[in-house]
This record gives sequence, C-alpha cells and structure tokens, in this order.
Amino acid sequence: MKLLKDRILKDGIVKPGNILKVDSFLNHQMDITLINEIGKEFKRRFSDCPITKILTIEASGIGIACIAAQYFDVPVIFAKKTQSVNLDGEMYSTKVESFTHKKVYDVILSKKFLGPEDHVLLIDDFLANGCALLGLIDIVKESGATLEGAGIVIEKGFQQGGQIIRDMGIRLESLAIVDSMTDDSLTFRE
Repeated sequence: MKLLKDRILKDGIVKPGNILKVDSFLNHQMDITLINEIGKEFKRRFSDCPITKILTIEASGIGIACIAAQYFDVPVIFAKKTQSVNLDGEMYSTKVESFTHKKVYDVILSKKFLGPEDHVLLIDDFLANGCALLGLIDIVKESGATLEGAGIVIEKGFQQGGQIIRDMGIRLESLAIVDSMTDDSLTFRE
C-alpha cells in the first residue's frame, strides 16, 4: 500500500532495538484519513471472506479495527489485557508477550461475544514476533469460530512472526512489510 509506505518513510522513526515509531499517525495520534484508506484496503483484500467479527487486542489495534469494521459492517471485539470489575461470565484466556513492552499479559475475551458461528478477521497495527497474533489465534480456536485471516498494517519482515503465521496456513495480509531497518534507512518488501 503505497500511501502507507510513503507515510512511514516520511514520519516513521527508527529507534534502537528494531522499534519503528509511528505514533504520530498510527498508534498514538491517529490520522483518520490514512486509517480510513487502510480499512478500505483490508475490505478489498478480504472481500471474498464471510467475515462476521473483527478481533483485535488492546490497545493500538482497536481504532484501526473499528474503522475497518465499518467496511465489513460487522462488530469489533477486542481481547483485554487486564481483568476489570465490569467483566463477568466465562472468558477465553491466553498469554501474550508484548515485543514493545517486554511484558507477558493474560489476555481475556468474554465467551458471549465469540462462538462457533463466527467467521473472524484478526486486525492489528504491527506484527513482529507474532505473539499477539498467536494469542488471538488461540482464542479463535478455543471459541470454535472460523479464522478467515489476519490483516496487519505493518509487518517487520526481518522478524519471524509473519513466517510463523504463514507456516500455520493462515492467510496473512500485511499492508507494508519492512525488510530492514537501520538508524537512517528503512526498506520495504515489494
């Protein structure tokens, strides 16, 4: 997606430790015009799938998933990283390690929002080592729902997450795949 790649090159900042900072337009301050185009692109790429739910993980994927969901005309559900007093009933649960935060989270999703009748599209902002996506895949499997695929805004192609997901036979559509990053340059896979 050229629009996204151009924006990453213009406003993305490479930090030590293979961190690509895109907080000025994607996951802190959000450029809604850009994210709207991202949502349209996910709909175009998954138009052949009977999506009934979009699933993401808090927090950065929520806004992107919500905008994409309007093109699929389906609800968004998100796995929570913390238990709260207003969560009740049975939960799906899995552990997810965050690449950025270097922390393991117990993520949960109410069983009343996902079941065997659902066809799920996973959406997230980044794919690095694949931990978040693998956690969401576990939840979908546990629910008995059909996993139609995963839509990722930015994949770090030099880390193993994308390969792990593809090796599982899961349809993975990444809008920008970063092949390499150094302090002063960034290259994309074509």
